[in-house]
Amino acid sequence: MSKELFQVKFWGVRGSIPVSGPEFDHYGGNTTCIEIRCGAHRMIFDAGSGLREAGLAMLNESVSDVDLFFSHCHYDHIIGLPFFKAIYYPSIHLNIWSGHLDGKMTTKEMVNQFISPPWFPVKTDICQATMDFRDFHAGEVLSPRDGIKIKTYMLNHPGGAIGYRIEWGGRSVALIFDIEHIPGSYDPVSLEMMKDADLAIYDCTYNEDEMQRFKGFGHSTWQHGVELAKMAGTKQFALFHHAPSRTDEQLGQMEREAQAAFPASFAARDNQVIDI
Repeated sequence: MSKELFQVKFWGVRGSIPVSGPEFDHYGGNTTCIEIRCGAHRMIFDAGSGLREAGLAMLNESVSDVDLFFSHCHYDHIIGLPFFKAIYYPSIHLNIWSGHLDGKMTTKEMVNQFISPPWFPVKTDICQATMDFRDFHAGEVLSPRDGIKIKTYMLNHPGGAIGYRIEWGGRSVALIFDIEHIPGSYDPVSLEMMKDADLAIYDCTYNEDEMQRFKGFGHSTWQHGVELAKMAGTKQFALFHHAPSRTDEQLGQMEREAQAAFPASFAARDNQVIDI
């Protein structure tokens, strides 16, 4: 593997709940999970249902050291964690990071509550991997590995959510989900995160004509995201956190409309790989 590799892989691109069926074959049905490789280092962002397949791939490739970052702990972002096979192997070392509940609940408390009866049949004491829990607060700059800088931001989402900007080797990726924009206003946090980014991955759950109906749910639109990308000088823009009801045909139309407004746009799909 090239020491200069900076790669993004989408293991899950849906929001809210996993979906299946022929109308979801192209873009996929797993909920949020993104793998980012910086040289030999691997990081996972969010533990949606896509984490199950990500874990199987890592075990097949004999990966033993991973960092897992949570944006927040709504079901669609954590449901894959108990099915991440790596946590049951003694050969695995896993750093688990979160900051959205800073001062309210630690990362360890969050994970222990989720993986326990009555929500799950066993407790985390069955896990044989070495799991180190790392708490941070929004605004803190993280350095999980040599040369990797991760800037953290609090996003406008019910209960809070963390946005991440990963910088490595002079390149950058912005992860901005889940977030709700204020109509007629361009969030300075989003603009800062996306400024000159090589890739911005943005919450495009809704169209603008759907926003009034879902006000307060904590999500944004591709139209707003594209405007942010243009203002910020973003090089590539990924539509992400697709609504569970959005079919391949509908997402394809959304992608074409986004590309007409900003040609470097694409709708993220399960198993898609982007080299930065």
